[in-house]
Amino acid sequence: MKTEIRCELIINKAMRSAMEHDNPDEQIQEFIRFLGNHIGSDRIYIFEDDLVGRVTNNTYEWCKDGIDPQINVLQQVDMDIIEWWYDTFDRDENVIIRNVEDIKEQYPMTYETLAPQKIECVAVSALRYHGQISGFFGVDNPRDTDMEELSLFLDMIGTFLVSLLKLRNSFDKSNQEASLNSYSALAQIYLSMHLVNVQSGRFQMIKTTPHIEQQISAEGGDDFAVQIRNVMEVLANEKYAQSVRKFTDISTLEDRMCGKCTIAHEYLGNVSGWCRERFIKVDEDEDGHLLHVLYAVEVIDEEKRRENRLLYLSEMDLMTGIRNRGSGERKIKETIAQNIPGMFVILDCDKFKSINDTYGHAVGDEVIIAVAKTLQGICGEKDTLLRLGGDEFAMYIPGMLDDVHGQQLADEVIGRMQDIRIPELGGRVIHVSMGAAFHRKDDLDFERLYRQADSAMYQSKKIVGSSIVFYK
Repeated sequence: MKTEIRCELIINKAMRSAMEHDNPDEQIQEFIRFLGNHIGSDRIYIFEDDLVGRVTNNTYEWCKDGIDPQINVLQQVDMDIIEWWYDTFDRDENVIIRNVEDIKEQYPMTYETLAPQKIECVAVSALRYHGQISGFFGVDNPRDTDMEELSLFLDMIGTFLVSLLKLRNSFDKSNQEASLNSYSALAQIYLSMHLVNVQSGRFQMIKTTPHIEQQISAEGGDDFAVQIRNVMEVLANEKYAQSVRKFTDISTLEDRMCGKCTIAHEYLGNVSGWCRERFIKVDEDEDGHLLHVLYAVEVIDEEKRRENRLLYLSEMDLMTGIRNRGSGERKIKETIAQNIPGMFVILDCDKFKSINDTYGHAVGDEVIIAVAKTLQGICGEKDTLLRLGGDEFAMYIPGMLDDVHGQQLADEVIGRMQDIRIPELGGRVIHVSMGAAFHRKDDLDFERLYRQADSAMYQSKKIVGSSIVFYK
């Protein structure tokens, strides 16, 4: 009885000291510090179990002066190493090891874990509460050699530690709910939003949709990597599957987000059309390591359509629907930069000014549109066709490298031009002058190629009727 009263007095003092702190983590830390100083041990610690992963983690630790902390080392400890401790807890008993050397033969894995920590003797007691709390706390190298009395003391301490851990969990849950509520307003602009723990890979749902929820598997639980793979295998277009997997890879996220508040990636979805997925940084630890992020997805289909339309308008000649000069020249320069040889042709309508002067600009526009349509019908998918301006056009034909094939193309162009019929022109035939130059060497740039074809076209215009001149 005297022992119990003495233990209660010590625990009460420890609790009063702990309650001087407002934060639950600080309260638990102060509680074990007070007890550690009283017991005179080298170290007091708390481990909390991850029953799904079958590992246990050192979450709180107090060490006396001169003792090396172990909390950073003792994470993700395989529960099988100390399985016999859990068997002992199941019998409502504490683990008492009076001499670590005594377990060397019977429990070698436990011995190999304890011995490097310079533990000579240890007393360990379970921490359990209705499946919500599972773990243990221990005392290394206690000064008091009466291990039976220490075991009783641990039983009494355990009740208070469970209470403190319950308070901490309630506090964390309250803060978490407050955070999730604060994110709810932000989530309104997104299709879905999840809070992801970068270190553990676990996530919490803030907002989702039925077609996303249908892909969530019960087996995957709250594992972000598993569930995002399940969802995107169905909802992301196959063409974007690999880039989506790469973007949502949590293992590389910290490096990719270094110095950034957010990163984003666009992909085509099978249900919602174009989407933008985004990681948003929430917090870091004191060492600058990423702790939590928001993973959000928004539908940008309408935005993407407008963007593509604007891109189309910026690159296309509005009158003819083929590439404009800026877009076409960029495309040819890219082709040349890849060292893809071919033939570059500049084409000019003969006596086009007289058509405008005689029949009006509206008819002149019809001629330009008809010429562009004719050239479109001749050019292949890999060819580049553009309007340079006015009645001038240009083509780059990859793989065409000699006069013979160049002449065959020119004959086809001339033949189809003769077939153009515009009522206002009566029987007038559209004649064109063409100048061609070949890109065969990787040291030839576009500007030089253009000058060569332009020079050849100048010579072609001196010939009556449609013709082509190859630069020599």
